[in-house]
Amino acid sequence: MTDNRSWFITVTNREQDIKLFKILFSFLKSKTLIQLVLFLVLLNLSHYSFSQNTDSTKVISNFAGAVTVTNNGISFIPTFTLGKPAAIFDLAMGKKRLSFEPQFRFALEGKPWSFIFWWRYKLIKTSKVSVSLGAHPAFAFTTVTDSTDGVTRKIIRAQRFLAGELSPNYFLTKNISIGMYYLYGHGIEKDAIQNTHFLTFNCNFSNIKLPKQFYIKFIPQVFYLKMDKQDGFYFTSALTLANRKIPLSISGVINKVIHTNITASKDFVWNVSLIYSFNKKYVEL
Repeated sequence: MTDNRSWFITVTNREQDIKLFKILFSFLKSKTLIQLVLFLVLLNLSHYSFSQNTDSTKVISNFAGAVTVTNNGISFIPTFTLGKPAAIFDLAMGKKRLSFEPQFRFALEGKPWSFIFWWRYKLIKTSKVSVSLGAHPAFAFTTVTDSTDGVTRKIIRAQRFLAGELSPNYFLTKNISIGMYYLYGHGIEKDAIQNTHFLTFNCNFSNIKLPKQFYIKFIPQVFYLKMDKQDGFYFTSALTLANRKIPLSISGVINKVIHTNITASKDFVWNVSLIYSFNKKYVEL
């Protein structure tokens, strides 16, 4: 760290949350890979620490993840793409309402694309309504040309972002829901996009049954995107084919411009992905 503060994580749940967020925002000021590693180590330690609960003899903790390989890396905002094959590593860990969900994206050639460190909290969770809140720091990597002492070389540059999200959903049935999603992002560097507003309206069909334990997930949505002074409307859809007995699934995404003046948007985007998923639950006695 750049200062002399020490963080102790074997404390009460509320104090843990406060200290974890202090670590998070201190980390945003750093620019070195060593500090990134230290931050991830602290988060890993905190996972084991905050799983301790003095009010209960049994605590259920979740640990899930997915590895995705795709022919075209599509961004979190699906009108933007890496434009080449990519690998995406998703993790999720936590218990009850709070979870930590980091995502690491790379081009298949090995260059980092983006790192996102989500914290998510389930504000409301019933059989009919769910509302979640989230926040993250993120790093987007680009390759730029640098000239020093007459020597020209390509370097990887990171831009830092902060974002928050709100996601309410209403369940029409157990497997069909309608909802919206709103994300606000702020670029820390002055040459990055300073204000991003991403608003979607979606339907989620989560369990369309097929023969032999196969099922389909289908998520169509329309969204509005505003980036500083440019904005646009889009349609996007994701379709996933999975089997209850096999941890592998196949997914495809399409995105089409309805109307936009965002110069970086592509008129039509698509990809196909192979996904390996796992989900574990642990009980502490």
